[in-house]
Amino acid sequence: MTLEELWELFPIFLVPHKTEWKSWFAEEKALIEELLPEARRISHIGSTAIPGIYAKAIVDILIELPKDSDMQKAADILRANGFIQMSAENGRISLNKGYTEKGFAERVFHLHLRFLGDNDELYFRDLLLSDAGLAHEYEALKLSLTGDFKHDRDGYTAAKGDFIRRNTAKAKEFFKEKY
Repeated sequence: MTLEELWELFPIFLVPHKTEWKSWFAEEKALIEELLPEARRISHIGSTAIPGIYAKAIVDILIELPKDSDMQKAADILRANGFIQMSAENGRISLNKGYTEKGFAERVFHLHLRFLGDNDELYFRDLLLSDAGLAHEYEALKLSLTGDFKHDRDGYTAAKGDFIRRNTAKAKEFFKEKY
């Protein structure tokens, strides 16, 4: 399939927060811990980790490996257990589960395989968790973008970029000793 065909089959749409996302993450985390015992931290990231805001119904999971790990070997283990590798570049591998020929499955996951410390998403998540007003500002931005970028995932991600970068920088100052 072309990228455009994929984006048509898997459009961007936001739904109200679902409490089950937390348990879906916990179940997936337990599986990942069995598959990758070397993982140093497995974290629920993205908007599904922020109660009370609209999100794409995709549970994002950040997996941090020791810096001396064979990241591709870890990705291969995940691939052998139902994940699809989507990209690999500069010490980062992205994998997905829950995409079918007919569209999204009930449970959809994006795994972000990284080396320990490559975790800006944790700072951004924690800032949104600590500031409900900012979380709703982010929600409003995302909702405003879904019409223009319904079938353009790259454009949607890029359009959120300045907000995320600006607030991640603030979060790194605020939580500088946390990670």
